Amino acid sequence: MALDWDKLRVFHAAAEAGSFTHAAETLHLSQSAISRQVSALEHD
Repeated sequence: MALDWDKLRVFHAAAEAGSFTHAAETLHLSQSAISRQVSALEHD
């Protein structure tokens, strides 16, 4: 299985920020985009 680096980057930002909302602000994405990326990473 190959890692999707974009999803991993989003996951790392969420872990560092402590919330999807703060990660979204940092990455200039929506909170739902963060949630979808993390969910997709969990299913990979």
